[in-house]
Amino acid sequence: MWVSRALGGVAIAAFFMGAAAQGAERQARAGAEAPPAYTELDVPYVQTPGAVVARMLELADVQASDFVYDLGSGDGRIAIAAVRDRGAKGAFGVEIDPRLVDEARANAERAGVSGRVSFEVQDLFTTDFSRASVVTMYLLPDVNLKLRPTLLGMPAGTRVVSHQFDMGDWAPDLHERQGRRNLYLWVVPARLHGKWTLQQGQGDDLTLEFDQRYQRFEGAASGGAARYQIRDGWIRGNEIHFQLYKESGVHHYAGRVEGDAILPLAGWGGEEGWRARRQ
Repeated sequence: MWVSRALGGVAIAAFFMGAAAQGAERQARAGAEAPPAYTELDVPYVQTPGAVVARMLELADVQASDFVYDLGSGDGRIAIAAVRDRGAKGAFGVEIDPRLVDEARANAERAGVSGRVSFEVQDLFTTDFSRASVVTMYLLPDVNLKLRPTLLGMPAGTRVVSHQFDMGDWAPDLHERQGRRNLYLWVVPARLHGKWTLQQGQGDDLTLEFDQRYQRFEGAASGGAARYQIRDGWIRGNEIHFQLYKESGVHHYAGRVEGDAILPLAGWGGEEGWRARRQ
């Protein structure tokens, strides 16, 4: 059973056993009967201030090429602002309360963006996020953690912005405070874990073994009898940087992950003429 907890213009959703029975009991005491399609809200709906909405979209750097998913979309203000104010090509709002979905659709119509914004009553854990390049949310901490594997599985470079709550040990790329509010930004990192072959033009190839934890990684490089340490590795979307410690000194590698290849980034002043391929 879903119970939606709407705060700040988005719905905080979580599983609570017995919540439906408690809602029915409250309504029975009040002599009212709930509409059949409505799920009793755990906490009354509260709107997100416009300045916070705007800042969330700024942190995500929403642009014309983006499709924004708002998880727990409330009255639709984040999805609407993404299209109306930031020029996103489209937005989709997921909400558990049918009455808020109706309100969001009406708001999109009034804002003149209903052709590019849609809202549906859906379960967050069965929603297809495949179109999203930006995900915004204001959810309970345990729901964030349940969604974390899905978010980490999205294409590298997808931006995720959370209002108030973090993702546990997945540290944000950026955290800022807006008064008493916390805003967090993550950029989904490319998946590096495993072995890669580093080709450097001249000299023997090296086998790179990356041990990745979210945006950070370390590991080792080996070739013949030689073995070197990989340190200070970090990832932002598809962009990666790491240091390779060899007898000749510390070598800096900056690259971009493209499928099963890593190609060097121009203009970083590190190693040149190299590439890596996943084994």
